Amino acid sequence: MRKLSSTNYYNQTYLEGKCTLNELIHLLSKRWLTEVLFSIEEGNSRFSNIKEDLKHISDNILANRLKYLEHYKLISRNDSFHETPIRVEYTLTESGRKLSDMLDQLCTFAENEIAFPD
Repeated sequence: MRKLSSTNYYNQTYLEGKCTLNELIHLLSKRWLTEVLFSIEEGNSRFSNIKEDLKHISDNILANRLKYLEHYKLISRNDSFHETPIRVEYTLTESGRKLSDMLDQLCTFAENEIAFPD
């Protein structure tokens, strides 16, 4: 948890206030968040399927990232199945699909246009 009185916190708050793109970049910089989004896009709709797809993610981080994505309305959570144990499925919202498409384009750009050091 970041200290609310830190210079880093004030700087981040200032940048997010200047442009919502800064807030989006901060959100997307959370480890595993884009991979969880991509996993759902690929059809992994259940927690266990996403966990299997992203073998090194912890249960705690996966649950946290799903909550973030749901909070920002990039995925929707469906738990209206009448089953025991409770079944939950995640799907991309329209905004989630748009973001995923843009991230795919950024990945292509990074692969083709940026000279990252080896």
